[in-house]
Amino acid sequence: MAAGIRDKVAILGMGCSKFGERWDAGPEDLMVEAYLEAMTDAGIEQSQLDAAWFSTHIDEIGAGKGGTPLAMALRLPNIAVTRVENFCASGSEAFRGAVYAVAAGAADIALAVGMEKLKDTGYGGLPTGQPGTLAPQVAPNGSAPGNFAQLASAYRAKHGVSWDELKRAIAHVSVKSHANGAKNAKAHLRKPITEEQALNAPMIADPLGLFDCCGVSDGAAAAIVTTPEIARALGKRDLVTVKALQLSVSNGYESQYNQWDGSYFHTARIAAGKAYREAGIERPREQISMMEVHDCFSITELVTMEDLFISPEGQGWRDVMDGFYDADGGVPCQIDGGLKCFGHPIGASGLRMLYEMYLQLQGRAGERQLKDPVFGMTHNLGGSPSTNVCSVAIVGREGA
Repeated sequence: MAAGIRDKVAILGMGCSKFGERWDAGPEDLMVEAYLEAMTDAGIEQSQLDAAWFSTHIDEIGAGKGGTPLAMALRLPNIAVTRVENFCASGSEAFRGAVYAVAAGAADIALAVGMEKLKDTGYGGLPTGQPGTLAPQVAPNGSAPGNFAQLASAYRAKHGVSWDELKRAIAHVSVKSHANGAKNAKAHLRKPITEEQALNAPMIADPLGLFDCCGVSDGAAAAIVTTPEIARALGKRDLVTVKALQLSVSNGYESQYNQWDGSYFHTARIAAGKAYREAGIERPREQISMMEVHDCFSITELVTMEDLFISPEGQGWRDVMDGFYDADGGVPCQIDGGLKCFGHPIGASGLRMLYEMYLQLQGRAGERQLKDPVFGMTHNLGGSPSTNVCSVAIVGREGA
């Protein structure tokens, strides 16, 4: 029976580009920016890389469907490069490929890079994808804000939360993330906002206002992974190891049957439960030190608190209002500003989340640094509430 990958893989180095409207840089520049930081951090030569995984979602920007754009941009030494895509969870998928290769013994040192250049698409939001084989199964109507606004409506109706209470909780999520992002030089949006600004902002899809929706951005992030034994042989100490990495994909249950009520993410609950078992975590509210979750919309973050079993069902909004997820709260969430302040370059977001957890665990997060974190969790969601893929990763100090 599979025993999982707990502590079989260590993060040797990570890098992250500046996120934003990067008109000054092409896709290859962003990849190089993140890669060079990761390589410097890892302290290795390029010749030591055995394989690479590359995530990007949009083909129209010229990245292509294969691994050659990464290999050419980085001048990789003719190693295997696998291009992966899994909706908005693409960055986590690249990390999963690299981690599994090391855990399986197929590679000693593996690279994962995620990149997206959305500002070059000429589209104000996320470009409309081609549904392909999903066309007969998923209605092509609706927008991302509209779909996630329905999540808010379902949550409110199920748990008896008033619109005023829910809107204030959603606004607090946004205010908290902007306060954190203001301290991060790599974030796209770095201005704090007030609750009044969030509540009175232009409405996008009721109850989601402008400050409740993440922006469109350019960016890249990279991770280099190896075994703990190799990491120590290279002189690394205070290792950050992978405790769990789980992926759950919708199978039609949400959109084609009557049991799902639209108020939660079914895949997130499955992936989180498996990740906790793999990591040996029995009391996540007490044991998880910090989180980066997929806050494409602030309501998504609020609902995810419950789907990750940190807040009791129906009580996530109360924890939010009590400051439990603030920087000085019980489980700080989006300590780097999240998608809310970084924007969402699709292929890069999952790795960007892990980058912050890695920095925090190594005590290198600067003025954002939390006190003595032990376990960091990332949640990367792709698709809509009714048809999605969810990745949950847990990283932590070796031996924890």
